[in-house]
Amino acid sequence: MATSLHLESYREALVFLATAGVVVPVFHRLKISPVLGFLLAGAAVGPHGLGRFAQGENSWLAMFAIADVEGVADLAEFGLVFLLFMIGLELSWERLVRLRKLVFGLGLAQVAVCATVLGLIGHHWFGVAAGPSILMGVALAMSSTAVVMPVLAEGRRLNKAPGRVAFSVLLLQDLAVAPALFFVSVLANAKNGFSASDALWTFLPAVAALAGLIIFGRLLLRPLFRLVAHAQLTELFMAACLLVVVGEALITAAAGLSMGLGAFIAGLLLAETEFRREIEVTIEPFKGLLLGLFFVSVGAGLDIGAVAATPGPIVLHAVSLIAVKAALIFGLARAFGVETRPALEAALLLAPGGEFAFALLTSAMNAGVLPGQAGADTMIIVTLSIFAIPFLGRLGAKLSQRGERVAKEEEHAHLQPGERVAEGRVVIVGYGRIGSLVGEMLARHDVPFVAIEEAVSLVTEARGKGVEIYWGNAARREFLLRCGVGQARALVVTVENAPAAQEIVGLAHEIRGDLVIVARARDARHATELYKAGASDAIPETIEASLQLAETVLVDVGVPMGYVIASIHEKRDEFRKLLQPTGEEAASPRQVERIKGIRRELARRRLSGRVAEESGEP
Repeated sequence: MATSLHLESYREALVFLATAGVVVPVFHRLKISPVLGFLLAGAAVGPHGLGRFAQGENSWLAMFAIADVEGVADLAEFGLVFLLFMIGLELSWERLVRLRKLVFGLGLAQVAVCATVLGLIGHHWFGVAAGPSILMGVALAMSSTAVVMPVLAEGRRLNKAPGRVAFSVLLLQDLAVAPALFFVSVLANAKNGFSASDALWTFLPAVAALAGLIIFGRLLLRPLFRLVAHAQLTELFMAACLLVVVGEALITAAAGLSMGLGAFIAGLLLAETEFRREIEVTIEPFKGLLLGLFFVSVGAGLDIGAVAATPGPIVLHAVSLIAVKAALIFGLARAFGVETRPALEAALLLAPGGEFAFALLTSAMNAGVLPGQAGADTMIIVTLSIFAIPFLGRLGAKLSQRGERVAKEEEHAHLQPGERVAEGRVVIVGYGRIGSLVGEMLARHDVPFVAIEEAVSLVTEARGKGVEIYWGNAARREFLLRCGVGQARALVVTVENAPAAQEIVGLAHEIRGDLVIVARARDARHATELYKAGASDAIPETIEASLQLAETVLVDVGVPMGYVIASIHEKRDEFRKLLQPTGEEAASPRQVERIKGIRRELARRRLSGRVAEESGEP
């Protein structure tokens, strides 16, 4: 039986996918933030852009426009949810505690001071009533987490002082959304009275939901992911990740808090687990697409006609909002001990309005607390200011980088994905009997390492011993990057699966051509393939076992130890040259230096052996 296909229901999705496919490559080539591209594209294809002309003879233009902004916005909100979940994954409860001065000190001061000043301006200069003016001040005090964080990530500024300051303030703003919505309810019910018991029953579900998420999350999330990981099914693991993110976001939304806050807590709870890196790789594509959709929806909400009708006052108000907030945030940041340049960069990024202003203003207008025209004009000003964030981010980074001094603690901050996870460490892929022995020897010589393993039981056992180990598939470029191979001291591959070992070595060599890669090989042929893939050293099990047997026999029959060690190393060097595809001539400069070093060591040991023999030492 034939079914009719309603193309209209897929139009917004197709327009967005086409926009993403064009915007990102073009703006990347122009070295402009894709965030700005999505915002401009949203304004162009939105109901106030292309949709305005899709009438009469030009009705065919409706095929290329987004008409249902509200419908798109509901889905787009999950972009912010996934972003906050990923931020939570890069944090931990301990690191969050270390940021408490910035979060609950600077962040709280920023919301209070900016809301007060902006509210007073609205009350005295624009004649807005006291209650609505305070609400507008709170809405305008908010900044854009969804735009600021990607802009910082693009400029690799998340792990610097401005990134820490901006993130701390944004986190407190997210926590302040629930009290702000509660304030809307207070104003709406002011005529009927609003008792202390009403306030208690309004906040009680929110507090209970947060406590429940934290308690049950700590008890259930790790066992859930262990159970899913045992199945070794990628699609099942992906479903579990989406369930946790969306489920916790909806629970907090049902309790009257923001969905992003629930997702952030879920990320925090999973940040210290062995599944952290695999979850990051799984969620990243969803976050990227949904964030793009979020930016498109924000751009589509800009009423270009209203801006064109009175461009002077609207642009002036947007610029004034940015100037006032930037001055206030800069002063507060300096008062809390932030250095001048980082304080300036953070102030520029946080000065424009944010997406939470839309939720507060819409809620206030629906409740009759805020006049419709005032709310609509304010949302246009906020949207216009958000367009300036990518430019302000670049300006702030240039000003800050001129005299930037990054403290060691900031160098190891929490937010840049994969950054410094394994800086100065050795990454061990495969933590079975061989990998664990390598780890023990590295620990004995005080060489820090990070391990990767696919067997959940081995990961659980190693975690119990205090080993920093992550569960996941290392044969993926994104996963290796998340585990810090780009900054690692060396990579040791001990997996039993020969094709997987070759793939991991090849990927690591592509990521960093100068990385020291030592790999376990099943036999001589496999060792040759590993050298071709980019291994610095490949150790065949059969040859190494033979050499160890030979060494033991020679020592037991009375050959001097110096001779034995020298000859074994010489033989190992011969095998190494034979196993490499074209010998030393085709070796990389690093490998040539290693071979020369081995030869110098052999010559030294031969000399030591002769001296020992002449002196009669064993």
